Amino acid sequence: MMAARYHADTRTFALEQVAIPEPGRGEVLVRVEACGICMSDVHLIEGLLPPPIPDVTPGHEAAGIIAAVGAAVPDRWKEGGRVALTPGRACGRCANCVRGRGADVCLDVQVMGAYYDGAWAQYVVVGYEQLVAVPDHIPLEQAAILADAVTTPYAALVDTAALRTGQSIGIWGLGGLGTHAVQIARLAGAAPIIALDPSEPARDRALRLGADVALDPSDPGHLDEIRRLTKGSGLDAAVEFVGFNAVRAQAAAALGQAGKAVLVGLTPEPINLPDPLTIQLRMQEIRGHLGGGLRHLEQLVSLVELERLDVSASVTATMPLTEIDKGIAQLNGRVGNPVRLVVLPQA
Repeated sequence: MMAARYHADTRTFALEQVAIPEPGRGEVLVRVEACGICMSDVHLIEGLLPPPIPDVTPGHEAAGIIAAVGAAVPDRWKEGGRVALTPGRACGRCANCVRGRGADVCLDVQVMGAYYDGAWAQYVVVGYEQLVAVPDHIPLEQAAILADAVTTPYAALVDTAALRTGQSIGIWGLGGLGTHAVQIARLAGAAPIIALDPSEPARDRALRLGADVALDPSDPGHLDEIRRLTKGSGLDAAVEFVGFNAVRAQAAAALGQAGKAVLVGLTPEPINLPDPLTIQLRMQEIRGHLGGGLRHLEQLVSLVELERLDVSASVTATMPLTEIDKGIAQLNGRVGNPVRLVVLPQA
């Protein structure tokens, strides 16, 4: 089969012909029909987030058709089934895994496309515990992006920020994750929803998707405007999807009493917040966040199925696997202000 491979020792990335993997006990082979391109994939290829293994197929945002099942896979998973794949799998070795608590609380979650081969390939092997059934009427390219571009902000807002109806939220960075965070905040009943991005097209898109206000964070008056919009209270939740210290500092500075700042953007930079005393005195929280779990993906598939959530406009473009380099460059340069670019490995 064809796969896009990254080799850490030489920092090279290229399409290669490799053997189709075989599912082991408790595993399934999935024919990959769609896989998103995420900035964390780009960071991996650029060497900013090196993978734990020397040679890997990136791609962690996938959906496809079950092609084969290994021994001990439950009967509900059969060849021909349409599935989305949650990218995190339990390590099987930590204390929580030994106690049978599952991937959601694993102490060393392994992420597809970094810890093990991912889905920028025509086939991928995953554990059956990573599968979510996809109804026939949901396009698989939409199901694919649910696996990260939507589960990550969904879990960040609903669980990590514990966002509640009527609470105020600021969302920094309106790309593939932040765009969906606006929709999720609207679905959760947050008010006001304040979207922040230096890109005017991104801000306009956020307003169309449900933000109450869209601000340019490079405007020196944006914090004053947040205070005005929250009647002087500050934000209940500030979620950043950028990964820059300056953005994190903005989010923390906008918090109100007992507000929560959630750091989603990935960066190896040390956290540098300018006013830690205020964080302590106002009992604020700074929390990290990574991805989403199986239950989040199941819930999102249900929300799309029941037409509570519409991600039909989120797939900016699709392309064959042979054009993966073009997709990476387009995302990295934000050419055309994409929400999600999706690879179709079978095309």
